[in-house]
Amino acid sequence: MLGVGRATRLLRFATALPKTYVGEVVLGTSTSTLDASGTVTGTFEMASVTLAGVRAAAAALTGRILQTPPMVSAVKVAGRRLHELARLGVEIEREPRPVEVFRFDVEATDDPAVFSIEVACSSGTYVRVLAADLGAALGGGAHLRALRRTAVGGFVVGRAVTLDALGVGDVRPMGELVAHLPAVAADAGVAVAIAHGRVLSRQLVGATGDGPWALFDGSGKLLAVYETYAADRMKPTVVVCTEAPGG
Repeated sequence: MLGVGRATRLLRFATALPKTYVGEVVLGTSTSTLDASGTVTGTFEMASVTLAGVRAAAAALTGRILQTPPMVSAVKVAGRRLHELARLGVEIEREPRPVEVFRFDVEATDDPAVFSIEVACSSGTYVRVLAADLGAALGGGAHLRALRRTAVGGFVVGRAVTLDALGVGDVRPMGELVAHLPAVAADAGVAVAIAHGRVLSRQLVGATGDGPWALFDGSGKLLAVYETYAADRMKPTVVVCTEAPGG
């Protein structure tokens, strides 16, 4: 996903969307990074594991679960990123975090120790941890390899184009990045206030819920994203249209 111009300021809303990944889980070997880039930390005899067994273990890791961030992650603990500590050879306790795995599909491959996976999960889920937990649940160990992200929300790899092939028709409206947010239609007067980055009355613009909200003009053009400010007030998080109507 690539943002251009003001759209770069909206990417953080899209990156918080659920994601889909494909990859492979290798049974019988655990690694320091939980993927193929790490050093081997353990080997296990797992030749008797079946596809049905792997699928059952994957099903147990589906839904709302608690997941411990890996030491190679960018999560901060006491002001330090875990991967920085890992490079120093330091391992610390990490608090498990709630994540949600919507789908954890498993298929066999030509190698009986390797299973292909497709995972649809909430933002913040570590697929390498799922692979390691899968191996542990099967009575041994495992690591992840060949991970590839195939979707972020409604943005799927099937719609992707290379930079060399990118044409005008491939550039999507900024509003698609926040299509999952509650939409609010702004009249001309409110649009002027938005262009100036003013705090607005939620009741005045008809915004309900807790936000954030995507504010559009009458033609469907994205004007800004607003968030709760205080009581009935809402303030701009990102203003993408700074030219008032008629300006």
